[in-house]
Amino acid sequence: MSTREALAALIERFTPDEGPHDTCCGPRVGLYRVHQPTEPMHAVHDPAFCVLAQGRKRVLVGDVVHHYDSHNFFLAAVDVPVAGQVIEASPEAPYLSFRITLDPTLVSEMIMEAGLAARLDAAAPLVGGLSAGAMTPALFDACCRMVSLMDTPDDAPMLAPLIEREILYRLLTGEHGPRLAQIARRDGRLRQVNRAIGWIKRNFDQPFSIDAVAEEARMSASALHQHFKAVTSLSPLQYQKQIRLQEARRLILVQRLDAATAGHSVGYDSASQFSREYARLFGAPPLRDVARLREQPEQMAGA
Repeated sequence: MSTREALAALIERFTPDEGPHDTCCGPRVGLYRVHQPTEPMHAVHDPAFCVLAQGRKRVLVGDVVHHYDSHNFFLAAVDVPVAGQVIEASPEAPYLSFRITLDPTLVSEMIMEAGLAARLDAAAPLVGGLSAGAMTPALFDACCRMVSLMDTPDDAPMLAPLIEREILYRLLTGEHGPRLAQIARRDGRLRQVNRAIGWIKRNFDQPFSIDAVAEEARMSASALHQHFKAVTSLSPLQYQKQIRLQEARRLILVQRLDAATAGHSVGYDSASQFSREYARLFGAPPLRDVARLREQPEQMAGA
């Protein structure tokens, strides 16, 4: 049995039901299982390392499409609105995934302790915040050992952090090390983009002001557009629009607000504009989209 097959068997054993599953390995380590292809699932993808042991997935960010499967991991180094869709899964061969939410402080510690600061030069050019990379036997092995701790949960508090550090070390010393290292820098372009993202997330329901976002990021407006797009594949205005629409969808679905009230709550003055942009992002007007989601609740979560 290959290390990929071993990881799939472990995840399948510890995910008896569809959907996300917590683990004993800490709040940032999770597993996910689904038995059939899904509709696109919209969410803000936080910084994370994601591995597919079985199945295939498509992740759309703006106009950029990332595909990954059991041969590739998915690395996100920035919070960004995405549409993720499981495109290969069945009851006989379910989609099975492993995920670690990334901790910038731990990444920074690993860079310093491993003596990688010079190699991962803080002055290196900014690279995109999301990518797919080739899995290796060593990465599969580390993921297997992490999930195996579910058999001995008393060992997890001591061993899980060590395995997490090993995974980070292997990522930092691999091809995608510069992308991962960006999240740990106290200065640099990604940190500035992250400040802009934070402002947009805090003020998504307010009128958009590129000058205010640029001031928060400590960049010129033109530099902000350039670097924000390079990292997120979205312009700052597109980012705000997706955050608004995702929150409106949540308000309609969870709090059962009507579409007009939800649109106004997230900053839309025009109900017709809200309905048009909602349908453009989610594929259907609010009422029809939410009715479909309520009929298929498994489509409301993703990994």
